[in-house]
Amino acid sequence: MLFLWLAGGEHAATVTHPLPAAFSDLLPHFLVEPDDVYIVKNKPVTLTCRSTPATQIYFKCNGEWVHQDQHLIDRDVDPATGLPVMQVKIDISRQQVEKIFGLEDYWCQCVAWSTTGTQKSQKAYVRIAYLRKNFEEEPLGKEVALDQEVLLRCHPPEGVPPAEVEWQRNEELIDPKTDPNFFITVDHNLIIKQARLADTGNYTCVAKNIVARRKSSSATVIVYVNGGWSTWATWSACSAVCGRGWQKRSRSCTNPTPLNGGTSCEGQSVQKSACTATCPVDGGWSEWSKWSPCGADCTMWRSRECTQPSPSTGGKECQGLDLQSLNCTSEQCPQSEYHYLSASGAEDVALYVGIVAVALCLTLLLIVLVLVYRRKKEGLDADVADSSILTTGFQPMGIKPTKPENSHLLTIQPDLTTTTTSYQGTLRSRREVTGKFSVSNGPLLEPLPNGSHTLHNGKLPSDPNDFMNRLSSQTYFKTLPRDNVNTSYGTFNFLGGRLTLPNTGISLLIPPEAIPRGKIYEIYLTIQKKEDMRLPLAGCQTLLSPVVSCGPPGVMLTRPVILSMDHCSDACLENWAIRLKKQSYEGTWEDVLQLGEEVVSEPYYCQLEAETCRVFTEQLGRFALVGESLSMAAAKRLKLLLFAPAYCSTLEYNIRVYCMDDTQDLLKEVMQMERQLGGRLIDEPHILLFKDSYHNLRLSIHDMPQAHWRSKLLAGYQEIPFYHIWSGSQRTLHCTFTLERQSLSTCDLTCTLCVWQVEGEGQSFTLDFNISKDIRPLDSDFLLMDNCTPALAGPSAFQIPYLIRQKICSSLDTPCPNGADWRLLAQRLKLDRHMSFFASKASPTSVILDLWETQHFHNGNLNQLAAVMAEIGKQEAMIFLVSDGEC
Repeated sequence: MLFLWLAGGEHAATVTHPLPAAFSDLLPHFLVEPDDVYIVKNKPVTLTCRSTPATQIYFKCNGEWVHQDQHLIDRDVDPATGLPVMQVKIDISRQQVEKIFGLEDYWCQCVAWSTTGTQKSQKAYVRIAYLRKNFEEEPLGKEVALDQEVLLRCHPPEGVPPAEVEWQRNEELIDPKTDPNFFITVDHNLIIKQARLADTGNYTCVAKNIVARRKSSSATVIVYVNGGWSTWATWSACSAVCGRGWQKRSRSCTNPTPLNGGTSCEGQSVQKSACTATCPVDGGWSEWSKWSPCGADCTMWRSRECTQPSPSTGGKECQGLDLQSLNCTSEQCPQSEYHYLSASGAEDVALYVGIVAVALCLTLLLIVLVLVYRRKKEGLDADVADSSILTTGFQPMGIKPTKPENSHLLTIQPDLTTTTTSYQGTLRSRREVTGKFSVSNGPLLEPLPNGSHTLHNGKLPSDPNDFMNRLSSQTYFKTLPRDNVNTSYGTFNFLGGRLTLPNTGISLLIPPEAIPRGKIYEIYLTIQKKEDMRLPLAGCQTLLSPVVSCGPPGVMLTRPVILSMDHCSDACLENWAIRLKKQSYEGTWEDVLQLGEEVVSEPYYCQLEAETCRVFTEQLGRFALVGESLSMAAAKRLKLLLFAPAYCSTLEYNIRVYCMDDTQDLLKEVMQMERQLGGRLIDEPHILLFKDSYHNLRLSIHDMPQAHWRSKLLAGYQEIPFYHIWSGSQRTLHCTFTLERQSLSTCDLTCTLCVWQVEGEGQSFTLDFNISKDIRPLDSDFLLMDNCTPALAGPSAFQIPYLIRQKICSSLDTPCPNGADWRLLAQRLKLDRHMSFFASKASPTSVILDLWETQHFHNGNLNQLAAVMAEIGKQEAMIFLVSDGEC
């Protein structure tokens, strides 16, 4: 028999549906549970529950029972098991949901009864779907040069569920998979990597969800081509044949031809030059030479040359003979055959003597070469034979490392009466750390080898996708990212642990005893994109840190956890009013803390370091650091990054300059985006202090070799408005410089790139590298190769072993008249400015050690901590350090 009480406490009905005796001891279980639904326009939605075995099923919405008349009940029997099956449906109208609009989300769940007990289904949230008409940011038209990068921004209208975004060009869908020249970013912006003539058109951002489809106004993109001169033709012939004249050469504006409003070539298309044509000079004969002696053939000769003047510039050659002969008379002509033979014989002897001399020289050279070769070979063999001497003088020897002087510090005999078998989680070992603590006679504090280790009575973590789906199904997590890249999670108990988002500077330390004994929590840590989270910033306020979520919210903690995240302020509190903001369950952002005005009784506390913020909190949730400048001297740290294509096969070469907040999560995002775009880092990052002076940021490029390179920037500099930087709303803000080289063979680039705030600080990059053979390892140096494990549970998450930590706390928590207690430890660790906060805790020493663990997780030096303990003079605590050799 079942008694039902409906809304208002009215007794509605008494229903009797007894179960067969065979099934009377079974609890009902749900075959179908209600799912989250959206109300589109005014159409009601139906929620369905199906359970077996069940005597009754009723819905409860927002804590109130739904009247039984609104239930549509269907009973059946499962043919396979014979169990009774009951199905109930209800309809939810728009008016019902609007009654509680703005207070909380409308939810329903069904409750099933059997004779044994009741079961509740999961909550199903009913939301009114909508899509506003106006885009928060629409794309703007622009004119760009050929091969230049184009960025079209789009922020869709607010809607539930969030709108999906696609891009159209001339009413045709853009698909980056089929055309890799397009790239759609995670925040819905469209990037055209290298503008082509075919990319000219009207671009539209389209947002749609289950309710409606909205189109932004069209943005006209015109890809223009600036004209370029062809090479000069050769000079024409001089117009004058003799004397002064002129000659010309020409070029055309066809390399390339200007298109779509591109600028025409500047300069002249024809060049003229004066010339002087030398008149032709006809040749003239010189005087005849004297007659030669009478030769053996009874002939004598004389000659003349055409050199007075020599013919030039087309003049005529001399006419006539240049050689004359004349027979000798009988008296002058020697007829002796003997003289002729003597002369001929003398010439032959000289020829033979020369040949013999050459042969002798070659023979001597060959003999010398053979002797030199043999001598070198004998010397080499001797060296090889004697090389064994080198190996006989060295013998291996072992060197035993000496103990450090403080090897007697920080060693204890562990108390193993308490066990950790109640821990349910998976421990993964982290990298080896120098100066480890070692405790004998107990497995709790032994170093973990590489690999995974599960403690007794443990369970494996849930599936990552299942974990994310479960989180995002709850109301508070409707904006939680579903990707695993920016999320870490793990299962923890009273031993605590650590969550880290690699390469972001964000971590969550869960100290020992923060989780009550007997409790096991599945905790996550994630980054929220600034575009997804609209923080209410007004006046001179600016976002100084990433928006970080840790949860689930509402879990009970017995002591504060420590959330670490980067910030980009200059850490000068005289110029800032810095507040810690936390998002409430209703979605509003509230100030929970102002730095410098902390109240130790509140559940929040913050330590601001040069680049990192440490937040102590006893409540998990979504946090962000917001600063309000108190004077124009307040400054944010900007990181300047220079990227260029890794490979360039065109005349144009683009250099992208990023100006972003100096936090590691943004550096990681830019590195990943540039890797997709095919870019690489071309110089080391620079830091620029950007002041709240309302002055813009300017960028310019100088000192390029004009003979090989030229900048296509029409103005002398580019400028980024002040508010775009100070608001922090655009995560990857950058400018592009397009350079053009004169030929593809030009690869060496030297220039100076300047970035400065008007009437403020500036930075300059001096570039000198080869764009085709740049082998500098800049990318590997600044890719932040942080390979730490995202989740560490239990002892492996801490530098100080658990039992040693307990000994330190019990020794220093008790006040000493001479001050040799936790106060002296805080002074030695330079944490004395937080004395009031530490004193408000039950164990001040444990909070100090928590902060030390957070600051020194990667580079903690236990020897220094041991030296501090020795200075305090707490040897009676039996806290000693084991040397590395003994570990």
